[in-house]
Amino acid sequence: MLAIGCGLWAVGSMAQSMVFLEHSETLSFDEARLPDVQILKGNVCFRHDSVLMYCDSAYFFEKKNSLHAFGHVHLLQGDSIEGFGDVLYYNGDTKLARFRKRVKLIHDKTTTLLTDSLNYDRARNIAYYFSGGTIEDSLNVLTSRKGHYTPDNHQAIFRGEVELVNPKFVLTADTLYYNTESYQADLVGPTQIIYEEETTILSSNGWYNTQTEKSQLLDRSRIIHSDGKTLTGDTIYYDKAIGFGQVFGHMQSTDSTNQMTLYGNKGEVWEHSNNGYVTDSAMVVDWSDSTMYTYMHADTLFTEEIPYQIFQLIPKDSILVDSVWQAQAPDTLWIDTAYQQVRAFYNVRIYREDMQSVCDSVRYHGRDSIVSLYGNPVCWNGSNQVSADSIHIYIRNGDIDYLHGIGNTIAIKQEGAEEFDQLAGKEMVAYVRDGDIHLIDVNGNAETVFYPREEDGTYIGVNKTQSSFVKLYLENRQVHHVVFTTSSSGVMIPLNQATKEERYLTTFFWAEQERPQQPGDIFLHPERTPRPNAAAVSASAEDDEEEEEE
Repeated sequence: MLAIGCGLWAVGSMAQSMVFLEHSETLSFDEARLPDVQILKGNVCFRHDSVLMYCDSAYFFEKKNSLHAFGHVHLLQGDSIEGFGDVLYYNGDTKLARFRKRVKLIHDKTTTLLTDSLNYDRARNIAYYFSGGTIEDSLNVLTSRKGHYTPDNHQAIFRGEVELVNPKFVLTADTLYYNTESYQADLVGPTQIIYEEETTILSSNGWYNTQTEKSQLLDRSRIIHSDGKTLTGDTIYYDKAIGFGQVFGHMQSTDSTNQMTLYGNKGEVWEHSNNGYVTDSAMVVDWSDSTMYTYMHADTLFTEEIPYQIFQLIPKDSILVDSVWQAQAPDTLWIDTAYQQVRAFYNVRIYREDMQSVCDSVRYHGRDSIVSLYGNPVCWNGSNQVSADSIHIYIRNGDIDYLHGIGNTIAIKQEGAEEFDQLAGKEMVAYVRDGDIHLIDVNGNAETVFYPREEDGTYIGVNKTQSSFVKLYLENRQVHHVVFTTSSSGVMIPLNQATKEERYLTTFFWAEQERPQQPGDIFLHPERTPRPNAAAVSASAEDDEEEEEE
């Protein structure tokens, strides 16, 4: 038995690249079985460059500049890299360290790689495994079938059944790039990030910072929430911590609770307040009625959740007072709830099978199911056109109940090439039944123009009437009869004698070319028909300016 003190030293020009034996309790040889091999036992220590390697026993192939180490193997490279295992095969020429069985590699005391088989290439400073492994840092635990880790830049690549476990979520993928210093995961294939019972993120390209929960998701990614909301887009900037998403390209935001979907090429969503907007080819689709979708387009669409309270009366038991049972006043319980509101601005166009509309702005009030149209609104139902300064559409159980027009209201129905039945006034309510207007009620300064016919269909003339109130009844989309107040006045003019002023009310305009005929037409932007009231206002203003100049 021979004790080795300071080691065996090599000579010559190769001294700096040689593996040196620093210490061993015993050294022996077995030339018959292991020629040119030093058999070392007891507190064995090797040195190569700045690397120290410790083990219980080893075979030292001095001529080949390599070693096989066994038992409690410990590799120490400066103060940044530590390797552990049961077996180590080390080649000094290639600087390749092959660890086997119960392998552990520690980098900067913050990152730990666990596997059963690991190769550490010191020349390139890359560690890689190929039969299953785990990397742990201060935040995450990552597992995969194959992987490699580069200590210089803290970058790891995982392949095959990749799983990243975070206290808040679990990420699964087939391939993943991950940085243990920045905690950023680069998504290079189909990836799923699941926040239990809350949020699921699906993407195949982009990055996700596992510490800040900020991400950039590309290639048609999706964010799915347990409350029925889904966000999809070509590019999504998403901050999970504050619940904010910004989308570019083919945005689709679906709310299955309110049965509504927003579309556009740019938008934002605030999850905690349930607010969002979309622009650039913006569209909202209401699919609460599965038999009749509503499509609305505008330059910009906003959706927001408005909180409010409702109360519930909780009755109390009666009490006995002077031998008489008396009821106690009920308690009032206030319940927090919310309703959805949608606002649309500029170039608004709406298509629904039973009604179409155009205007400048819209507000949908989800609490009362009211759609309010502003800015020269026009609505069409069948062959009827209704316009006013503002129109409010009331919806009941998914169906249109009635329209309420306020200010400069006029309802028009085309009868012939130049013949239009007209009904105008200050205020108008059009009642809808089975998808068609069946009653129009005009209140205040009512005016009518009708074209009555003979039984053979020929026109009798032009019937022009003025009244305080008018009720117009329709059947099968045709005028059935008209009811006037007793203070009405009217005149019948032969058709061939009627002037243009007698044929049309002063507020008349026909805007059929603006009407969306199908869902895709909401993205068309036909020139809007001038409104007579606007022309009158303009003329009045010009007259006022002329008077001031005089």
